[in-house]
Amino acid sequence: MISDKRVETVFHEGDGVVLARGTYQGTLGIFGRLKEDFNWAEIIERNGTVRSHPVAWLELSTSATPGIADLRAI
Repeated sequence: MISDKRVETVFHEGDGVVLARGTYQGTLGIFGRLKEDFNWAEIIERNGTVRSHPVAWLELSTSATPGIADLRAI
């Protein structure tokens, strides 16, 4: 089921993010885009895989986060 309720987000394409909740907590990625259901987003993970995760589980990563510089080089 697709929700038409928008999650408040401060993410922009290319932002470094980390999964702060969920099964894959701690996974680093690059924010790709919001999905048709605005509560979900595409994230490009370290290995180049594009996966969808709930926006509510994401937090911005900082340049001080280990490995984030490597991801930005992708």
